Amino acid sequence: MRRSADRHGGNGEGRTPAAIVLEELARRRLSRQQLAQQARISLSTLEKALSGRRPFTLATMVRLEQALGVSLRGEADPAPTPEPAGSPELAPDEVGSYARAAVTWIEGAYLTIRPSFGDKAAIFAYRTEIFWDADRSSLAFRESERLDAAFSQQGVVSVPSFSGHIYLVTNEHGQYRLIVVGRPSINKEMHGILTTLQVGRGAHLIPVSTPIALVPLKALAQAHFGRIHTGHSMYAQYRALLKRTLEEPFAVLLEP
Repeated sequence: MRRSADRHGGNGEGRTPAAIVLEELARRRLSRQQLAQQARISLSTLEKALSGRRPFTLATMVRLEQALGVSLRGEADPAPTPEPAGSPELAPDEVGSYARAAVTWIEGAYLTIRPSFGDKAAIFAYRTEIFWDADRSSLAFRESERLDAAFSQQGVVSVPSFSGHIYLVTNEHGQYRLIVVGRPSINKEMHGILTTLQVGRGAHLIPVSTPIALVPLKALAQAHFGRIHTGHSMYAQYRALLKRTLEEPFAVLLEP
């Protein structure tokens, strides 16, 4: 049964959410890291809220209430009960606190194209799948059909409500690769920028940014993967998609 904040002779009225959480941490002998993991929020979000550097968002309070089994908002606004099995899941705060039902339109398989790093006259094409990862309780992505299969990426998808953009983030032991694309256009395409590391001279890696486009595979009559050269039947269509990224513009590459 969910408990209210009434405890130790107090009624909880006037107590801040931070004070209630800190009391629960002490009473249960929980670390902040343990609570953050149980509530599926980032440790940074929790610490900033407890220190007063960031207000408690509704999504953060809901997660903390469900993890601790107490109300942080007083008896007039009781904490919600845990979601029943089969109901929409909520992504962690660090990827946008989105409900699964709100992002199903992003799920699917996409033709992904960008300029080739190894051949400036060619276009590099591969497959990206965006799907719901139940273990992470968020959208995730994985790449396939790459010529350089060893460099295929996978990671998490962030969909914050305030920026209007979608982020595909790979984090391998602190090394990041980032794709930032706009919300899908009327024909479901997503255009933006990829920022990653390119193999330079010898063993050196060089930061590089390039336009990128993701097009739903189901919207294409045919799709070819690999390195698409000038004479290829799909080259003109792929090049037009990449040019649209910068010409509309969905993204801007600045030069000194």
